[in-house]
Amino acid sequence: MGRVPRHLSLDEAMAAVRSREQLRASGMTARAIGDAVVRGELRRLQRNRYVGVKLWNDLWPESRHLIELCAAVAEMRDGDGVASHESAGVLAELPLYRHTPSAVHLLKPEARRGSSRVGLQHHADLLPAGDITVVNGIRCTTLDRTVFDLVRTLSMEAAVAVADAALRREVMRGSAYDERAAQAWRERMLQRCEAARGGRGVRQAEAAIRFADGRSESPGEAVSRLQLSRLGFRELRLQVPVSGPDGRTYRVDIGIEDVRSFYEFDGMGKYDELALASGKTVKQVVLDEKRREDWIRGATQRRFARAEAPHILTAEALGRRLAVFGITPPRR
Repeated sequence: MGRVPRHLSLDEAMAAVRSREQLRASGMTARAIGDAVVRGELRRLQRNRYVGVKLWNDLWPESRHLIELCAAVAEMRDGDGVASHESAGVLAELPLYRHTPSAVHLLKPEARRGSSRVGLQHHADLLPAGDITVVNGIRCTTLDRTVFDLVRTLSMEAAVAVADAALRREVMRGSAYDERAAQAWRERMLQRCEAARGGRGVRQAEAAIRFADGRSESPGEAVSRLQLSRLGFRELRLQVPVSGPDGRTYRVDIGIEDVRSFYEFDGMGKYDELALASGKTVKQVVLDEKRREDWIRGATQRRFARAEAPHILTAEALGRRLAVFGITPPRR
């Protein structure tokens, strides 16, 4: 199996950023620092901030951007703005599905057109005091405001992944789903849409918020559900329980009830992560998963399809994948 990228915590990201002064204190001369950048050993983030390329290459895009944000914050002046959009998103540990930010995003109501500088993107927008919070000393937009900014500016796929992840925090009580909390979240977010009626991306934001389901456990599941919906499947159940042997309960990512089928998304590194969590070998985890799937097929007499990241890039790609398993959209 290929290398699985890493995620960093905020503390780890902060520690990964090295200032020029720190590098000089470790014995590197100014010339040595420049040579290390040229050789691809150091990556320059801001004028006086660097990160090791070996670590950088091992990270998911979200963690790379978290490092970029930490470097920018270390260089920021008073009044530079509040971390927003993708930058506030990585602080809140929201996913950025198939999206790599091109700059650190700062919300600054009084920002003038063209006031951004290399590595920083200023947004001039209304910013009520209630939309500002502080995370480990970094001023940023609140979770609700961050979600609203992202679901109206990212792709629909990324918007649904963000909305699902944010809603999940509000509604999951252990393995139970709090419907009242979900409705309250949806109403709160739709009020933001109504207040911004006519603005850029608001119609998409409304659609993503209405479509969101906190039972999704990963961006891959969220995007899978979106593509299934685009294909014409309407009766989608998430985390469907299936009685297993010895009284255990299996849960399947998505039940496609229109056609009595099951669907699961296998994300990058899934089996490595399961092996790490269980203390088993990857080979044993794969064998256990096969036995689980065989039981579910036999007990329910349903078709069972699996998909990976390339299969959910478009609805058409997922449709072709499902067809291999004999699963096609119902005729309406």
